Amino acid sequence: MNNCKACDFEVSHTYCPNCGRPAAVKRINGKYLLHEIEHVLHFERGILYTLKVLLIKPGVHIRRFLSDDRSRLVKPVIFIIITSLVYTLISHLFHIEGLADESIQEGSTAEKIMIWTESHLGYSNIIMGALIALFLKLFFRKHDYNYSEILILLCFVMGFGMLIFATFVLLEGLTHVDFKAVASVVAIGYCSWAVGNFFAPRHLMSYLKAFLAYMMGTTGYWVLSILIGGLVDRILK
Repeated sequence: MNNCKACDFEVSHTYCPNCGRPAAVKRINGKYLLHEIEHVLHFERGILYTLKVLLIKPGVHIRRFLSDDRSRLVKPVIFIIITSLVYTLISHLFHIEGLADESIQEGSTAEKIMIWTESHLGYSNIIMGALIALFLKLFFRKHDYNYSEILILLCFVMGFGMLIFATFVLLEGLTHVDFKAVASVVAIGYCSWAVGNFFAPRHLMSYLKAFLAYMMGTTGYWVLSILIGGLVDRILK
């Protein structure tokens, strides 16, 4: 008979009768590592199912995630971080740069913010989503969704958008054809359609408002980056 390492209770079986912890920790092996990778990527929670429903019926399933069932879709924040990482890895693999603004002064703080954005797309997409969510909350204020719920919607939608960008980056790397403009149109089109499908799928105005909110939010992010960068440069001079 041994004592539990967590609560010091006497244990005579596989699990501690007091706290439920295993009496002995299994040795780490290849199976353990594979399980950890699956857990991080949430394959056991249905990554393929999540991609399928986001492509076909995003509105229905995201509404269901918010109100009824949160067990079938990948966790939204993990989803956008992982999909952004996939895009980053593929773009670095083929040495394909993002849509940089050549008008930004080289070496400026604004340029450093742009570089950080490209290097940390998971986090920068969440920040960008926070701005887009403000406009969505304004444009769809008659709908009973709070700001946090709209952010969850955008994590799913923008995460899938990153996979669209990743797909075109892969094509560009294999064919050496510049697909950046096409990728932007398809990704923005998908995001606008998915958000409009979430709020009011039968109303054309819903898709237009979704498009405007997306463009205003992303544009606002870059404008704020330039303004903050310029302000920092002036203070440091």
